[in-house]
Amino acid sequence: MDPVDLEVEFNGLVEADQRIEPRDWMPDGYRRNLIRQIAQHAHSEIIGMQPEGNWITRAPSLRRKAILMAKVQDEAGHGLYLYCAAETLGVDRAELIDQLHAGRQKYSSVFNYPTLTWADVGAIGWLVDGAAITNQIPLCRCSYGPYARAMVRVCKEESFHQRQGFESLYALSHGTPEQHAMAQDAVDRWWWPSLMLLGPSDAESTHTSQSMAWRIKRFTNDELRQRFVDMVAPQADVLELTPPDPELRWNEARGHYDFGECDWDELRRVVGGDGPCNRQRLAHHVSAHEEGAWVREAAAAYAAKHSAVGVVAA
Repeated sequence: MDPVDLEVEFNGLVEADQRIEPRDWMPDGYRRNLIRQIAQHAHSEIIGMQPEGNWITRAPSLRRKAILMAKVQDEAGHGLYLYCAAETLGVDRAELIDQLHAGRQKYSSVFNYPTLTWADVGAIGWLVDGAAITNQIPLCRCSYGPYARAMVRVCKEESFHQRQGFESLYALSHGTPEQHAMAQDAVDRWWWPSLMLLGPSDAESTHTSQSMAWRIKRFTNDELRQRFVDMVAPQADVLELTPPDPELRWNEARGHYDFGECDWDELRRVVGGDGPCNRQRLAHHVSAHEEGAWVREAAAAYAAKHSAVGVVAA
């Protein structure tokens, strides 16, 4: 078909809310946009294992340890699903990881903050995973089929993670005064990074308008932020914890919560590599990747051997 006709057909499928599949024709810009977004999402899942994995050996009970181990394992699975989805666009997983290590691809800014106490694990579950769910549920209707289908299972598991975080924080906030103070401190530190997880303001976002047009995204960053605040503000009342935002209040006229402005300078600084844990997180990932090279090599050799045996048998 003529390139113009191919683009007309592509646009028709998108506007009709049909799925674009790997063998379908797609504009180069659409492919690049998806690779960037899916790779960043995959990297975030894998890097995001570090802050909570740090607490597996120090969880306060066997039950909490089992829950946290299951959650961290889920995040590894999410990264696998997403790298597989990216590979359907013709990019190699090793190439994506090399670009991450070289600083040419990013992961979510929220994972560059330290986990100082056990309460941070609950705050991450409630706030960080809550923000992730807000962002990811609409991605189940993404115009690219493999990404949308991967997100269905991811969202189900993230919902478990958010409930786990809420339950853990609830136990702390209704415990001793010291436990309540620890929970409040964690919320104080994770509130704003969680709001910034949803991306820069719409005025500064360089990808949102095109992603919306292609129906990769269904809501703008600011719309997602409003939906997130509307979800968690009433939950904070149940937790008896106070978000660190003096402007947070219900607006009857709007039917939404009002809330303060994020520190966008901080977001730009963290995204630019100058957050509290940027260097630590990336160095740990590079080290683990290099130390695991022998496992990848052994798996490749095993697969090649059995592939050769299969060819001979045929």
